Amino acid sequence: MVKVFAFGLMPYLEMVEDFYEKYDSAWVTYPNKHYDPKKGNQYYNDYLDGLEFCEQVGFDGIVVNEHHQTPYGLMPSPNITAAALARRTSRAKIAILGNALTLRGYPQRVAEEIAMLDNITGGRIISGFVRGIGAEYHSFKVNPLDSKEIFYEAHDLIVRSWTEKEPFAFHGKYFQFPYVNVWPRPYQEPHPPIWLPSLGSKDTIEFAARNKYVYLQTLSSLKDLQPVFEKFREEANKVGYTASDEQLGWSVNVYVAETDEIAYREAEEHLMFYFDKHFVMPRHFFFPPGYVPAASLEQIMRTKAGLGVPGHFKFQDLVEKGYVIVGSPETVRQRVEEIHKELRFGNMNVHMHFGNMPRWKMMKNIELFGRQVLPHIQILG
Repeated sequence: MVKVFAFGLMPYLEMVEDFYEKYDSAWVTYPNKHYDPKKGNQYYNDYLDGLEFCEQVGFDGIVVNEHHQTPYGLMPSPNITAAALARRTSRAKIAILGNALTLRGYPQRVAEEIAMLDNITGGRIISGFVRGIGAEYHSFKVNPLDSKEIFYEAHDLIVRSWTEKEPFAFHGKYFQFPYVNVWPRPYQEPHPPIWLPSLGSKDTIEFAARNKYVYLQTLSSLKDLQPVFEKFREEANKVGYTASDEQLGWSVNVYVAETDEIAYREAEEHLMFYFDKHFVMPRHFFFPPGYVPAASLEQIMRTKAGLGVPGHFKFQDLVEKGYVIVGSPETVRQRVEEIHKELRFGNMNVHMHFGNMPRWKMMKNIELFGRQVLPHIQILG
């Protein structure tokens, strides 16, 4: 059985017309004078409506995430977004993919907030952990060279705080606390499921496999998906177990319309806006020195070389390479079934909104996918 989750980045829908002439990045330095709070109020509520509707049409879960100082995604605090959804939904899992541990000064705050949400929802929380993308290290005073070590240490502190039932002292390299005693404890035992989303970092794949977490591959072509999943299964074998399909997830943009022709016509503008404006940033923002180890950087650069470069991708290329699945319900259903048969995964994270897509298209996409595609994917074994 495949669990299907619905996701949207909650982006700001407008960028200035002379963006390319005036600015070299949609991250870190793009001025917030271009943000209109009245539009923001509308967008936030539209996006929350969309995620709530995803539960109504049958998605197994809804997904929120964290980004900073960019119109790419207006969720600097995913836990606030999750809290807004917690009482407006009753069945769907709420996957927080994820809290950027390296950018948080006190990991206990993450542990407390996730535990609180888990209690409010009666155990519907999935806790994802990320480091934050490279650009965000230009926005926070964190040395990229230390980011991996900080991430692992914060992870260890959070997991211990969820599972140990007596106060304990924590003395790490980056965090030192004489008393760790998190209230409330999580609703789920021993703690909420942990997912690790990644662009394909070798270290993240190994860490996820070693800890028997769910690994979610993001923003990838189909040819890059196969070796990543194979790597995860190999790493699981190294530490003495056979990875299940439920430990692997695929994140992909999807747009469904009445026919293939209508779907292509309605989706193209918004997907290209996503890649050619929302994702634009200088290379040194994407990969600050020390952020990615050499081995992982080589792999990511090989598979993601065009990210942040306007005009590098063409819509048809994105469709053919599998960055997006576009078409009628029948076309999308068949495409997903083919990919699942070849790759085997137990979780699918479907981007129901991308780029500057208006509300009506987002809701239409959710409706058609949810009613005519989703039931067929959920029964794949």
